[in-house]
Amino acid sequence: MTARERVAQLVRAFSKVYPDAHTELNFTNALELLIATILSAQCTDKRVNMVTPALFKKYRTAKDYAAAPPGELEHAIRSTGFFNSKAKSIRGATSTIAEKFGGRVPDSMEALRELPGVGRKTANVVLGNAFHKDEGIVVDTHVIRLSRRFRLTKQTDAEKIEQDLMKLVPRKHWTMWSHWLIWHGRRRCFARKPDCRSCEVLKLCPSGPKFIRSGEARPLEVSKRSA
Repeated sequence: MTARERVAQLVRAFSKVYPDAHTELNFTNALELLIATILSAQCTDKRVNMVTPALFKKYRTAKDYAAAPPGELEHAIRSTGFFNSKAKSIRGATSTIAEKFGGRVPDSMEALRELPGVGRKTANVVLGNAFHKDEGIVVDTHVIRLSRRFRLTKQTDAEKIEQDLMKLVPRKHWTMWSHWLIWHGRRRCFARKPDCRSCEVLKLCPSGPKFIRSGEARPLEVSKRSA
């Protein structure tokens, strides 16, 4: 089976296994999603979602974030880690939004990449989930791990992996593809001891049988208890 054929079958399978897959960051508009995505770097979505309700209530506009007094924003996001650099990115991005884009989060890759602290991954998250535009594929640690386990790429660099995936995955599925892999990575295909025996797409995974034979997969009794 070629990589393209495997992707086609995975699309069909994942759409049935995870029909409700979506970003697990809570947001109601593009600005909130942008802020949440910046905060999610090296932090769990669960932790971000604990921080953002109070944050979104206090800061309503891009100007609000840009004008936050020194130390105030840092204190509000401290528990997400790397709060100084994240606060710098948030202030830089929101200042540019307020000054250059009339206070509205831009809806193009080119414009989003003009925002300080916003890379391609963050831009893809915002475009795909806030604006429903498939401009690229979000590549996080789960997508990197699963793309290699499914033998869809040999690359280790996120942007090179994205380019490989964009050649294999139909464009209309780009946003959902990352959701499917992230959900599967969190629920089945763990970094350590993947739950191969309970995996809904084991037949489409070249790595699964090897994990089982080598003993690197979760043992059968654990899979049964966690089902």
